[in-house]
Amino acid sequence: MGYRVAVVGATGAVGREILKTLHEREFPVDDIVALASPRSAGREVSFGDRTLKVQNLETFDFTGWDVGLFSPGASVSAIHGPRAAKAGCIVIDNTSQFRMEPDVPLVVPEVNPNDLKKAKRGIIANPNCSTIQMVVALKPLHDLFTLKRVVVATYQAVAGAGTDGMHELEQQTKGTFVGDPPVIEQFQKQIAFNCIPQIDRFMDDGATKEEWKMAVETKKILDPDVSVIATCVRVPVFIGHSEAVVAEFEEPVDLARAREALREAEGVVLLDKHEDGGYVTPIECVGEDATYVSRLRLDPTVPNGLAFWCVSDNLRKGAALNAVQIAETMIALDLLPKRH
Repeated sequence: MGYRVAVVGATGAVGREILKTLHEREFPVDDIVALASPRSAGREVSFGDRTLKVQNLETFDFTGWDVGLFSPGASVSAIHGPRAAKAGCIVIDNTSQFRMEPDVPLVVPEVNPNDLKKAKRGIIANPNCSTIQMVVALKPLHDLFTLKRVVVATYQAVAGAGTDGMHELEQQTKGTFVGDPPVIEQFQKQIAFNCIPQIDRFMDDGATKEEWKMAVETKKILDPDVSVIATCVRVPVFIGHSEAVVAEFEEPVDLARAREALREAEGVVLLDKHEDGGYVTPIECVGEDATYVSRLRLDPTVPNGLAFWCVSDNLRKGAALNAVQIAETMIALDLLPKRH
């Protein structure tokens, strides 16, 4: 017998990707339910060759359900995540609601799987999409050389803002060619043919909340002694986040050892040829599970520095896949018991 799985926020971009990922990875599902807001109840979503009718999250009883994969927005998770956990359903939450709560593990299975044993509240948090791919790439390097400081610039796809963000890029792009003025609703400025150096709101120190998330989440997942400074930029790409990372280590960096560690690392694909096109771009990572690392080179401007480029599908590894991998890891660690 398998598990009874509830997918919360099933009509959104991440929710649909969760359903797709569960089916593709043959997660042991005995029963599955798609949940969303009252206005989405009655809509249909796909799970393999099955069609699921979406049920109302607000009235759903989680009693008897084994795992809930949540991606409904932070304010909704704040209400229904604890409600589900109280009913005995293990909650894996994709929103920012619980990430920095000290009694909620923040987990990337390739990096800190044993933190799942600390899920005393029955809630596990999925990190921010941009954080996930960066720590997956940094983990094998940290194990070798002890990471000290990270400077990262992100180039984040509009899918990070959901289906509405993708629609806005599409409409603005089409409008440009026919002379229509851009309709700006989801982003601070026109996104088509543009870059916007703001994701989320500004904080008191001048950083955006997205940049703050990358710093504090990396500390919680990887090492509290690592310092991170991020500049997060929204770019006119539909799916696939890119990052230019410069890392400084405590110990001297051996480039050959770094390459070998990345080649062997779980969840990483090193594709780094010093020739035209010898790197991976975001459009090439769509639908893929891995974090791709390219442009690996020493940074001569600081002691023990290393620079690289990494890309990953933000809807998959940045959200849906990581959540499903958390559930799979909990099964492997015997932390997700069946109750039926």
